[in-house]
Amino acid sequence: MEEFLRSYSRLCRERGGEPQETVLQRLHELPRGRLDLATQSLTLDTCRALGALLPKEAQLTELVLSDCMLSEEGATLLLQGLCANTILRLLDLKGNNLQARGAEALGKLLRQNKSIQSLTLEWNNLGAWEEAFATFCRALAGNLTLRQLDLRNNQISHQGAEELALALKGNTSLQQLDLRWNNIGLLGGRALASCLSSNRSLWRLELAGNNVPSDVLRAVEQAMEHNQDREATVRENRARTRVLSKEVRHLREEKSKQFLDLMETIDKQREEMARSSRASAARVGQLQEALDERHSIINALKAKLQMAEAALALSEQKAQDLGELLATAEQEQQSLAQKQAKEHRLEQQEAAERESKLLRDLSAANEKNLLLRSQVDELERKAKSQQEQLFLTKQELTNTAAELKMRAVQAEERLDLERRRSRQSLEDAEQLRVKEVEHMARRLEESERALQERAQRLEAARLSLEEELSRAKAAALSERGRAEEELMKAKNQVRLEEQQRLALLEEKLRLLAQARDEAQATCLQQKQMVAEAQARGSQLGLQVEALRRRLEELQQELSNKDQEKVAEVTRVRVELQEQNGRLQAELAAQEALKEKVAALERQLRVTASGHREALLDRESENACLREKLRLREAEIARIREEEAQRASFLQSAVLAYVQGSPVRALSPQK
Repeated sequence: MEEFLRSYSRLCRERGGEPQETVLQRLHELPRGRLDLATQSLTLDTCRALGALLPKEAQLTELVLSDCMLSEEGATLLLQGLCANTILRLLDLKGNNLQARGAEALGKLLRQNKSIQSLTLEWNNLGAWEEAFATFCRALAGNLTLRQLDLRNNQISHQGAEELALALKGNTSLQQLDLRWNNIGLLGGRALASCLSSNRSLWRLELAGNNVPSDVLRAVEQAMEHNQDREATVRENRARTRVLSKEVRHLREEKSKQFLDLMETIDKQREEMARSSRASAARVGQLQEALDERHSIINALKAKLQMAEAALALSEQKAQDLGELLATAEQEQQSLAQKQAKEHRLEQQEAAERESKLLRDLSAANEKNLLLRSQVDELERKAKSQQEQLFLTKQELTNTAAELKMRAVQAEERLDLERRRSRQSLEDAEQLRVKEVEHMARRLEESERALQERAQRLEAARLSLEEELSRAKAAALSERGRAEEELMKAKNQVRLEEQQRLALLEEKLRLLAQARDEAQATCLQQKQMVAEAQARGSQLGLQVEALRRRLEELQQELSNKDQEKVAEVTRVRVELQEQNGRLQAELAAQEALKEKVAALERQLRVTASGHREALLDRESENACLREKLRLREAEIARIREEEAQRASFLQSAVLAYVQGSPVRALSPQK
């Protein structure tokens, strides 16, 4: 406001005059955005300076010039300056005795200015000049921003009222018109009452003090009440439309957030599956190490077999030594017999007394000899039986070693084959899941773009006819049918894939069962061999069986993981398709509601000769629309709650799946 004051002073001095002290004082005291010069007698120089400043003033929204006793030229200068102003909202020219030139200047102002919403012209003489007032009314008919007009005490006659009635028929923005204390009379009142049937924006018209009959006043009041109800309905519909648009935007944001959350969960599942595949690979490596350990155990058994052969060689050597000892014993016995014979012959002559003793000694020696011979025979039989057992043991050990080698090679080949199959199945499942996720992402992006394009087309063609609406509905129905067909195709494909995987798993189980049966038969055959080899063979068979069972468990866990992954992907896909369908339905419903509201607004503007019964029918239709809107809001709230519950269920399921993944179960036990 200080800048405005300085500019005003400068312009007054440039034109050879002095600024008015009262105006300067008012400019110092007034608040920002409002210029109140009421009851100030403004000179022509002041009006010229203000007229030059008002087009450039960007902060002034209210201008009060009531009871300023403006001259015709001064008022014209001020109004010409306001024609180019785009900020002013309120103009008060009360009590300035505006006449013909003022009315023409006001008409020019209403034609050119696009910002003034409230105009007060009380206590002027605009109606006394019929042609000038007609010009003012024609300008009022084309104005689209003025909301409030005060024409009290302006000497408006019935001709002026007829001009105002014509202006009100074409005006669509004026809401309040005050015509109290004029000379409208019966003819003017009827003209105004007749124009109200085509004007739907005016909801307040004051006609007191105009000699208008009471029936005309009642008709005007009824029309105003209908317009007020219509205005309230339109405002309520606009407010509901804004609320619905906000809710639609909010739902779109929520759906986008849910989609991002789902993509994050899918990425997490992908990472979890990668971790599980790495853990399974590590477990397979551990199994390989266990097999290597078993190979080392077999090698140790071979070394023990070699040691047993060495022990057998030692036992044969000992048998040979025993044979030599027997030979030496026989030789010694013969030598002893010869010595005894010699001694007998020599001593037979010496002592007859010792003969009996010698005979007893001889018999004892004979008995000892017999015992030694029997012992030698038993030792020979034992040596022969041991040699036979050693031969059989060697043969059985060679057979067992060969069979164990063959079984180990077969087990290694089967393990490699199962490992390759599991890796191939994991890679195929991973590629299939990646392709499905990418396909779903592309489909969601394409559907999102299609929905956005369709929303733009429907928004651009909002004022089109009902035929376009029917075509759009038909297109939406066909698209929904195509989406359902695609969903059925996807379900059939998933079923076929699951059946194929089940067949593969059954074949694997059958092969593993056959291998297990063969291993059991081999173990039974090995148990029928030597006791020591039987124990060792049983231990090895149990260990191999434990390894196979562990391998089967790992393969079963991998198959379960694959099934759970496929089920999770299918469930997420179905939920995304359901959410997409619900979003399409909600968008179609919102677009239908928007088009209905637009149709109602067009009907409210286009309807020109409606009577009271048509208005009552329209009010009932509005009530039905309100009920539909209320039902739609309740349905939207219910759908939002269902979506929240479904999202919570999905989140809990994903968390349970992530927390229950058996990664720890695959860790090797120390």
